[in-house]
Amino acid sequence: MNLIKRFFKHDYKSIQSNFEIFKYIGPGLLVTVGFIDPGNWASNIAAGSMYGYSLLWVITLSTIMLIILQHNAAHLGIVTGKCLSEAATEYLPKKVHRPILVSAMVASASTSLAEILGGAIALKMLFNIPVVFGAVIIFFTSLLLLFTNSYSKIEKWIIAFVSIIGLSFLYELSLVNVEWPEAIKSWIVPSIPDGSMLFIMSILGAVVMPHNLFLHSEVIQSRQWNLQDEKVIKRQLKYEFIETLFSMGIGWAINSAMIILAATVFFKNHISVTELEQAKDMLIPLLGHSASNIFAVALLFASVSSTITSAIAGGSIYAGIFNESYNIKDPHTKVGVLISFLSALLVIFFIKNPFMGLIYSQTLLSIQLPITIILLIYLTSSKKIMGKYANTKLQKILLWTIATIIIALNIILFSGIQI
Repeated sequence: MNLIKRFFKHDYKSIQSNFEIFKYIGPGLLVTVGFIDPGNWASNIAAGSMYGYSLLWVITLSTIMLIILQHNAAHLGIVTGKCLSEAATEYLPKKVHRPILVSAMVASASTSLAEILGGAIALKMLFNIPVVFGAVIIFFTSLLLLFTNSYSKIEKWIIAFVSIIGLSFLYELSLVNVEWPEAIKSWIVPSIPDGSMLFIMSILGAVVMPHNLFLHSEVIQSRQWNLQDEKVIKRQLKYEFIETLFSMGIGWAINSAMIILAATVFFKNHISVTELEQAKDMLIPLLGHSASNIFAVALLFASVSSTITSAIAGGSIYAGIFNESYNIKDPHTKVGVLISFLSALLVIFFIKNPFMGLIYSQTLLSIQLPITIILLIYLTSSKKIMGKYANTKLQKILLWTIATIIIALNIILFSGIQI
């Protein structure tokens, strides 16, 4: 009898251990939302319609970079109990951390610009609401969700939104004939077609986003673990990496699906997409009204969910300047959220070409990105800050390689070199 009891007790613990990973699912998916936002839609669909499958490798490269960087940012949050902004404020001189965090707030506002603008475009597609009025609707809807829901509720909503977006693209891909051998080759083999550098940078800036590094280091602490317990920290680090791989993998698949869909539907028919509304309209004769409407609905969900995450990042960055963590009830967090939102909304009032506004907002992110990456490397490589969890030599090499690639691509873009 005791033997049977011991067996069932052991079996229950084994099952419990196998399902423990589900307690850690959530923070990574919030990051995933950030890089399947409307800015990504614009960059990916434009790239696919103009260059076919050839820029899929950028999705692969940027996702690999993203996994390494987000894993590193999450480690900072787990080990120190501080987000990237708080850590910068505590461990760097004021004259150093202030300009860095101000530039991060600009990046957050640029992200919010893309998210709100994308939602406005989706509302125009579905209900013919003018972009400016649609932007105001997305602005107030997102504020309402942020100020009336707890973080755990928002996390559940966003997981649902990601699921809807993923299923939407699975449906869209089921309607087209994809040349999978060519797509697989393009995922692996880099190519840089003439005039594609702006789109490479916009895809890179849309996937590896500076505000997501601040976001991940903040939301990874949402479980309120006991950071004094060494076993708890090690377990977090173990499951965080699995969750990051899982979540970034979903983002890679959805971003790839956007390019594949555009390449299959538009590039093959010699149609260059310069507006998301154009993409929706062009889908009707090629794939039917249902595909067109699902495209617009998925864009709307992507916009609302990514607008929320960009606001959380903005609130976290601004609160961190005052060495405070994100708390939507705290005045500094609220100010950060409003700065991110209001500045984005103000710019939208003056944008003449919403689609190119999305493209350029993503390019702006790639400019700020090296600053945030260098900040992250400095903090996570310091034994004073991270103790025995400081970056290893291999991690430093990987992180500095990523920083160098992004800086080099920025130099190529802005020096006017044509590749």
